[in-house]
Amino acid sequence: MRHVRRAAALAAVAATAFGTLTACSMQDAVCGGGEYPVAPVGSTGGACVPKGEEPPKGYVRYPEGKVPEKVGDTWDQYWETHVIDRDGTVRKAPADG
Repeated sequence: MRHVRRAAALAAVAATAFGTLTACSMQDAVCGGGEYPVAPVGSTGGACVPKGEEPPKGYVRYPEGKVPEKVGDTWDQYWETHVIDRDGTVRKAPADG
């Protein structure tokens, strides 16, 4: 009986550890492998560009250190309310409506 309890306890600990350790890695990446995120000039949103290519017209690279990597991360949320204007200045996004 003691072995059954020990096995059950170990299984519960392992399941909890697995869930905790994999929860962060389950977050979706902003872009797929081989791509990097870019911001539309003067608007919220974004796109992905193949690494080694420049952003398309109307898009710019995010400022260094402020690049969203995972959906919902700090910078992904930040760029929902901020824009980069044509001069490269970061500003609050205009209010809707």
